[in-house]
Amino acid sequence: MHPTSLPSKYGIGELGQEALEFIDFLKRSGMKVWQILPLNPVGYGESPYQSFSAFAGNPLLISLDRLMEKGLLERKELDDVPCFPDDRVNFQACREYKERMLYKAYKRFSMEEIKRSDYRNFLDKNHYWLPDYALYMALKMCFQNKSWNNWSRPIARREPQAVKYWEEKLEGKINYHNFLQYEFFSQWSVIREYAQEQGVKIIGDLPLYVAYDSSDAWVNSHLFELDSLGNPLKVGGVPPDYFCNTGQLWGNPIYKWDEMAKDDYLWWRERFKALLNIVDIIRVDHFRGFESYWEIPGYEETAVNGKWIKGPGEKFFFVIFDYLGQLPIIAEDLGIITSEVVNLKNKLNFPGMKVLQFIDKEPLTTPNDGDNYVYYTGTHDNDTLLGWYEKNVLSCLHPKRQKKLRKDVCWECIEIVLQSPARLAIIPLQDILCLNSQARMNTPSTVGGNWEWRYKKEDLTKGIEERLLNLVKKYDR
Repeated sequence: MHPTSLPSKYGIGELGQEALEFIDFLKRSGMKVWQILPLNPVGYGESPYQSFSAFAGNPLLISLDRLMEKGLLERKELDDVPCFPDDRVNFQACREYKERMLYKAYKRFSMEEIKRSDYRNFLDKNHYWLPDYALYMALKMCFQNKSWNNWSRPIARREPQAVKYWEEKLEGKINYHNFLQYEFFSQWSVIREYAQEQGVKIIGDLPLYVAYDSSDAWVNSHLFELDSLGNPLKVGGVPPDYFCNTGQLWGNPIYKWDEMAKDDYLWWRERFKALLNIVDIIRVDHFRGFESYWEIPGYEETAVNGKWIKGPGEKFFFVIFDYLGQLPIIAEDLGIITSEVVNLKNKLNFPGMKVLQFIDKEPLTTPNDGDNYVYYTGTHDNDTLLGWYEKNVLSCLHPKRQKKLRKDVCWECIEIVLQSPARLAIIPLQDILCLNSQARMNTPSTVGGNWEWRYKKEDLTKGIEERLLNLVKKYDR
């Protein structure tokens, strides 16, 4: 369950009281893990997998109530809230409203920021990425939100004189984005610490690729397959599979792995460190890309005409381990998986993933799995359990039998996952609430209508808590 799905009167889930109450719900239900999507600022299609930064936090998650408690907003300023839907995120309307409120908070903050040692410490601690990110976002505002390769040539190429000029010209806007990051991570640290106190670990998500329209690609263009004008020569995706018959064309620029190896993968080391500062376990999305990845020419319109290219493999992880030690990683190994990918995962001793909905696509267990995997009823890319069941099972049955069979299917599937030998069992909140396809979080290879689902506060009932807790006790989880 991503934090954007939390209840809130401000149009989107926030890092405030509702997040703490969700952790209370998890504890009362016997749940010991909360898995989230990437917390980074959302970009194209509102996707957390197409972010403006691999390091920054999403300002839309900042709690306005917490800002009021700090004296950065006045209560009367939060009285006139637009009428947002309570079960979906209207990103455009939410963004317009919250940006107005966030800027008001920044203006008050800016009058006293010089007194804040914790703010200065935050800037120092995040010097690797924050100055470049804040400048990048200020420049995007200045250039009508265009991607960096469409800015004026000197600053698109980061010529030193141009960087200095724009840093001085946009100082106020840069400070605004520094403030947003300071508030985001301050609020998230409260959530994380509270989860630790309640015995709940947080699984974060690390996408393999970064968005082309990102500060990462702009600042580190030499690490990506780009032409002399900064345009992508080769992009990432996956070939046709059971998600999509034309594959998935993500459009993310491909890494120059040999170039990254020259400084022992410094950018990756900083990325892992930053994420482990805010979560306990990392799910590495598209893990198979480290063994081999699907490379698509930048001009293609689908993912069909790509080819497999060898990735950095175990060498990459052993270098990372030398610097950071063994990492708590879950390898997302869904889709077309070869024996080479399985061998890499096993050599690194990473648990993989299995999904109940793929029961007809792949075996639930293999002889060498043991308990070293994480078992899901579904993921953010799947239909809900009820939606999947209605399409794949009920549609084949006589209407008189449909009503009877629908009643408890979600909980029966949840029980299958909980009683498995898997190291962890993860259940999307939509499945616990027995919701249909209208509650689906994302449909791969589509834009629009994704990432919007939210639950209502009254959905988390005492009956659900008790039912989950009984299953946890029954299967000794």
